Amino acid sequence: MLLRFEQRQSASPFIERVWRSYSKTAGSFYSMAEPNLELVIARVGGRAEAILRGPVTKASIAECPADGEWLGIRFRMGTYLPGLPTGCLRDHQSLVLANAGHGKFWLRNQAWELPTYDSAESLIARLAANDIIARDDVVDLALSGRKPAVTLRSVQRRFLQTTGITKGGFLQIERARYAAFLLRGGAQILDVVDQAGYFDQSHLNHALRRLIGPTPRTLLRSDDQLSFLYNTAPAAWE
Repeated sequence: MLLRFEQRQSASPFIERVWRSYSKTAGSFYSMAEPNLELVIARVGGRAEAILRGPVTKASIAECPADGEWLGIRFRMGTYLPGLPTGCLRDHQSLVLANAGHGKFWLRNQAWELPTYDSAESLIARLAANDIIARDDVVDLALSGRKPAVTLRSVQRRFLQTTGITKGGFLQIERARYAAFLLRGGAQILDVVDQAGYFDQSHLNHALRRLIGPTPRTLLRSDDQLSFLYNTAPAAWE
């Protein structure tokens, strides 16, 4: 495989999971749609960069350099940066944070130490204590199926404002990623149609081409490199 991934879930109220990857050779891969805000530390050619990445609403082909290392802090849905609309970062409009030297980066006029795979929670806790990141509980309620104490229109507005995408867009991405996970695990196409809740095989094919990249048959028959893929529990998108 072009990229090797490792990931762990987090108990932080702000972090969904922490992942890291590395490449030995250069090449291209399918960059899938992703709904979450992320802080990514990229180390390529001896240079480290801290990058804020927003949600991605469609699949694309991306190029991967050789001998690269990446650390990702994937925030829980509903986590945001006050004063920086998440929508401004959507679809690869990423923000590269200035290098502060000595293994640090600038964010909100303060220098912060680059996190490691094991220290991600410590950094995010400090950012939260300084009001640099926050959470909107309405997003949690909307995704859990509980009814927030605001109107439906307010829920829709706050979901889009906080996450940069609509709730419907989030559910479509999560369903497609779940279907891709099942196919990569060897599940048959018609079984995936049923398990992921698609109308028919054509509906599944269209969703995967738009949000994942390859077709269902390609996912079954080849080991083409995908970006970071993990199991999405059905409860997240039903």
